[in-house]
Amino acid sequence: MDFSLSPEHEMVQKMVRDFARQEVAPIIKEWDRKQEMAPFILPRMAELGILGVCIPVRYGGQGMDYISLGLVCEELEAVDTTLRVVMSVHMGLCSMGILQWGTEEQKQKFLVPLARGEKYGAFGLTEPGAGSDVAAIASTARREGDEYVLNGEKMWISLATKAHTVLWVARTNPEAPDPHDGLSAFILETDRPGVTSGDIHGKLGVRAGSTGWIHCQDVRIPAENRLGEEGEGFKIAMSCLDNGRYTVAAGATGLIRACLEASVAYANERKAFGRPISRHQLVQQKIAYMTQWYETSRLLYLRAGWLKNQGKRNTRETSLAKWFATDMSFQAASEAVQIHGAYGYSDEYDVERYLRNARGAMIYEGTSEIQQLIQAGYALGLRKDATLRKELPAYDPEAWQAEA
Repeated sequence: MDFSLSPEHEMVQKMVRDFARQEVAPIIKEWDRKQEMAPFILPRMAELGILGVCIPVRYGGQGMDYISLGLVCEELEAVDTTLRVVMSVHMGLCSMGILQWGTEEQKQKFLVPLARGEKYGAFGLTEPGAGSDVAAIASTARREGDEYVLNGEKMWISLATKAHTVLWVARTNPEAPDPHDGLSAFILETDRPGVTSGDIHGKLGVRAGSTGWIHCQDVRIPAENRLGEEGEGFKIAMSCLDNGRYTVAAGATGLIRACLEASVAYANERKAFGRPISRHQLVQQKIAYMTQWYETSRLLYLRAGWLKNQGKRNTRETSLAKWFATDMSFQAASEAVQIHGAYGYSDEYDVERYLRNARGAMIYEGTSEIQQLIQAGYALGLRKDATLRKELPAYDPEAWQAEA
């Protein structure tokens, strides 16, 4: 494995870093206080090609590899988690799910506009009564001739009121002996009659982002909108979570870096007992730990991205990266607030927002406890997933850069 970045990697890294620092950082505090997403964010990300960074050119994307996706997420969350959340749901959970499981017709119809940023995607899995326990999903999809009729509600959905396309998981067979086998996945267009949505306010963190609910009331969709076969919904959802967790891990790494950089700058500026606090060993210890957490998290997500590039199974590696990076990002933000003292308790400094934003990543796309169970399952030989599902297509530069 080569740990050096290619010129293409460095190019996309710089482009996204400049965008986040120059265009978003100056205004993010204002929108965080408003608890609204700045209206220019999504169109600007689309204009830069970020929303299709690792989708083949023939499907409207930039044709870059999965490492590029990780670098994009790291740079975005180094400024604000809101930006990375867009990548997690639009790219990781929705677009990459269609790339992995969709038919050629589905890719042309749905993936192309998503990759071009002409439409935005979301992921409909979590419900009021179903989170970590996916088998408890109550939403239904009933087959009627050449259509399915969808009913149910999804909760805590990022981009709920912004998305045009939702990868929706519902129960098609309530009689299945294993509840997981009764689930199927669908591509839902939110402009269909019977689809309603709304925003959720009062969140602890990611306040400058869009989070809400989506409700389906007798929504009819054509049968060709089913993704995969009936009964494959759980497999599809879990594969999408592998992709989403990868983006979360990379983003959390960026948040750790942001905490480290802010703490170093403040510690060199702030004086106590006659000298900069960076000279005090306990402050140095906190900064040393942040350095360790950042470098380790980065290696973990890069390894997972490398496996994705090879088209290899990466559930274990992605889970570990997500678990470690998100837990450590919260710890880094807490230490950054401590270093800033009373100022860290005020939104005058960004570390206050970092702390609030970091907490959510330990819950969404698989709680830290779920990641622990996954790691224990592999270590104890309890997980048998060799034939669970197909993998993401391996990265092929020549094929991915080819025009349609």
